Amino acid sequence: MIRAVLSIGSNMDDRLQLLATVAKEFKSETVAFSPVYATPPWGVEDQDEFLNAALIVDVDCTPLELLRRGQGLEEAAERVRLRHWGPRTLDVDVVQVRDLETGREITSTDPVLTLPHPYSHQRAFVLVPWLAIEPDARLGGAPATQWLAAIDQDEIAGVRELGSLEELLAGQRGTGVGHD
Repeated sequence: MIRAVLSIGSNMDDRLQLLATVAKEFKSETVAFSPVYATPPWGVEDQDEFLNAALIVDVDCTPLELLRRGQGLEEAAERVRLRHWGPRTLDVDVVQVRDLETGREITSTDPVLTLPHPYSHQRAFVLVPWLAIEPDARLGGAPATQWLAAIDQDEIAGVRELGSLEELLAGQRGTGVGHD
């Protein structure tokens, strides 16, 4: 059994509904689900803003099997990888995995699944939602708050909490938050 932190995001189509597909897939395994955040694009800036969230799941599978589940959700959302860091219907990243029995962080240098996620410590859109549900989170042996403090304050300020996924879905009609 493993505990994993997943970072999810969407900036195309009905973003809230796409995030909801992840919530539904992991409903019985979810330990915590962060609020949804509006975040500016990272890396390639000529695209719409993202909706991002983090969830912590306890799953009875290998980290690679978990990655494949996330990729299956991306495929179902018809994700196309045309441009690195470009627009996407759904992104499901495995940020960190811990062995529940030992509590140890699982690391991997495999190019198919690098753990922890190689850029997570540099991205406010990953760390802010994660810290909202696990304030004492550690990444790569250091407190996640330490990684967040090293990020440009303007980038952190661009991560705006919108509310819980359930609240946003309930009030989605006419808000412009979902399908724009």
